[in-house]
Amino acid sequence: MASSPRGKVIPLSPARRMVDELLHHAKQVPSLPLSRDCHIDVLADARKRAGTGVSWTSLFMKAYGLTALRHPVLRRAYIPYPTAKLYEHPRSDCAVLIEREWEGEPVVLGAKVISPETTPLTLIDEHLRRFREDDVLSVSPFRQVLRLGRQPWLLRRFVFWSSLYFSGYKRAKRFGTFMMSSLGTHGVEQMHPLTPLTTYLTFGPIRPDGRVTIKVIYDHRVMDGRHVARVLVDLEHILNTTLAEEVRGAHSRAA
Repeated sequence: MASSPRGKVIPLSPARRMVDELLHHAKQVPSLPLSRDCHIDVLADARKRAGTGVSWTSLFMKAYGLTALRHPVLRRAYIPYPTAKLYEHPRSDCAVLIEREWEGEPVVLGAKVISPETTPLTLIDEHLRRFREDDVLSVSPFRQVLRLGRQPWLLRRFVFWSSLYFSGYKRAKRFGTFMMSSLGTHGVEQMHPLTPLTTYLTFGPIRPDGRVTIKVIYDHRVMDGRHVARVLVDLEHILNTTLAEEVRGAHSRAA
């Protein structure tokens, strides 16, 4: 029997609908990417000597939170209604994107790590491990994302709209202050990922000599390129000092 020349229609899953909704709002942000080739050989050496399993994502996440203490602009958001203003959150909350397998489909889901700048690296890594390995529906943020993805598009649009554009506090509580993901372990670098938040942190492969391209996608309504350039310089410094010291200290205590 000859196969049909026509393809098949695949309905959007709740997770795919939420990606679609996120991108709808991300496209409203006048974002620009800025990257810097950084040399984090000191941290790479400390991590290697410690034999630690702490992920690079945890290290970059905490370093960015610490950088935001020096640069409060990273904790700000543009709030357009009822009148345009900036809101500054008292801490950093990271919205980290995780790929999971759910109902036979690889999907991207989001969860938050609250105040990474004050959280021990081991605890950040434990959060990420749970997001990656625990049953999808046992992770509360994943359940909420999938539950909203099952709702009619008009309700999804209203939830996003009311959360992102009216209250800076509600925006940070529900979505975080910055977004983060990396495909560096696959040997690739993201060029211009989109986010409805003020900044998106990503990094490419960590090369053997400790060199890496770090990129910040930023909302130009909140900050300018020169400030982001200074952020990247400070981020490199914090990775090679504060984070390297924490890795060494954790190794010494364990020994």
